[in-house]
Amino acid sequence: QVQLMESGGGSVQAGGSLRLSCAASGYTANTNCVGWFRQAPGKEREGVGAICGSRGWTYYADSVIGRFTISHDNAQKTLYLQMNSLKPGDTAMYYCAAAYLPFGVGFNVGWYQPKKYNYWGQGTQVTVSS
Repeated sequence: QVQLMESGGGSVQAGGSLRLSCAASGYTANTNCVGWFRQAPGKEREGVGAICGSRGWTYYADSVIGRFTISHDNAQKTLYLQMNSLKPGDTAMYYCAAAYLPFGVGFNVGWYQPKKYNYWGQGTQVTVSS
C-alpha cells in the first residue's frame, strides 16, 4: 500500500503563488507515475501534471503550461507542485496520486486519467480570488 498526504493549499489572490507538497509512504516501488489532479465543484477531476518513469518525464495540462511546475524529491518521496500566476479558474481541491503505467506510450495516454491511478491523497484546497 501507498499512503499519500498533501499539504500547502490555501487562499491567494490572482497572480499569486502556492507550492503544494505530497509526501508518500509505504511500498512505493510498485508505482512509476505520480501526478497532481484537481476537482472544482460540479466538475470532473482533471489531470494537472505528472512525473513518470525513472527519467522523470513530466506532463502538464495545457491550461497550466508555463505557470505550474511539477517536481519530485526521490530521496524524500515527496512530490511538489509549484503554482505561479494563479487564476480564479485554478480554484479546486488538489489531489496527488500514484500509479503504475505502461512504459512509454502508456505514460503519454495515461498520466491524465484518474482511473489509471490506484493511490490517492485526501486533497488540499486551493482558492484563488480575483
